[in-house]
Amino acid sequence: MSALGSILAINWEPELRGILIVIISVAVLCGSVYLILGTNLGARLGFLVSLAALAGWMMMMGIIWMIYGIGMQGPMPSWKAMEGRTVIQDTDALTTAGVLDGSIEIPEGASFQERGEIISAAFEAEGWEALDAASPEYGQAFAAAQTFIEEEEALAAGGYVATAVYDVGGERWPKIGESIDFLAFMHDPRYVVVEVAPTEPTRTEAGRAPASAIIQEDGQRQFVYMIRDLGARRQPAQVLTVGSGLIFGALCWLLHRRDQTVERNLAAPAPAG
Repeated sequence: MSALGSILAINWEPELRGILIVIISVAVLCGSVYLILGTNLGARLGFLVSLAALAGWMMMMGIIWMIYGIGMQGPMPSWKAMEGRTVIQDTDALTTAGVLDGSIEIPEGASFQERGEIISAAFEAEGWEALDAASPEYGQAFAAAQTFIEEEEALAAGGYVATAVYDVGGERWPKIGESIDFLAFMHDPRYVVVEVAPTEPTRTEAGRAPASAIIQEDGQRQFVYMIRDLGARRQPAQVLTVGSGLIFGALCWLLHRRDQTVERNLAAPAPAG
C-alpha cells in the first residue's frame, strides 16, 4: 500500500503521471472483466471474449465520435494562405494573381473609396459573394487574414480594419435535387478575399474606452487571398472504427470456429473400450 501511495503521489511530471493513470485504469477495467470471465470460461476463452468485447466497444465509440465529430479529432477546418499571392497590395495584382479573370478599369484620380466601390462591383460581377459583416464567416476570415498580414509585415497590428470579405466556391456534390445533400461528400475549392484598409492613428487615454477606428481616406486598400482547408476532423475516429471493427470481426470468427469445434467434439461417438 505504501508503494502504491508513492506512485499515485507523483505529480511533478504530468506526462509520467498521465501514463500511470492510463495503465492503472486499463488494468482495473479490463483486468477485472477478464478476471470474472476467466474464472467462469477459462483463461483462454475468457481472454478472447473480453478482448472481443473491448474491440466492439471501441468500434461503437468510434462510430459515435465519427457521427458527432467529438472524441478523437484531427486537424480542424481553417483558412490557408495561397502561396506567393496571399497579401495583394496592388489593385492590378488581383488579375495577375488569378483572383479575378478580367482587368479592373479605375479612372485616373479616383479616390480610394471610389476604387473600393469599383473593385466590389468587379467581384460581384464574377460571382463572388460579399459576406455580411455580422456573419460568423466574416469574422473568421478576418481573423485568419490578420495572421497573414502581420506575418508579411504589410500593416501594423491594430492599424487596419476589414472593409469587405468576398467568398466564392465551396459547393457540395453530388446532390439529389436541390435539398437532399446527405450524399454530398465532395466539395469544390472555396476561396475568400479579405479587403483591409489602414486606419488613422488614435491616441489612447487611461480610463477611457478606445476611440473608434477611422479609415484613412488616402490609404491603399490591401487584399488577403486564402483557400479553405477542410481539415480531417473525423479521420482518427474513422481509423479507430475500421481498425476496431476488423479486430472485432476476427475475434468473433475465432469464437465461432471454437464453438463449431466444440459441437463436433460433443457429437462425435465415444471411443470404444
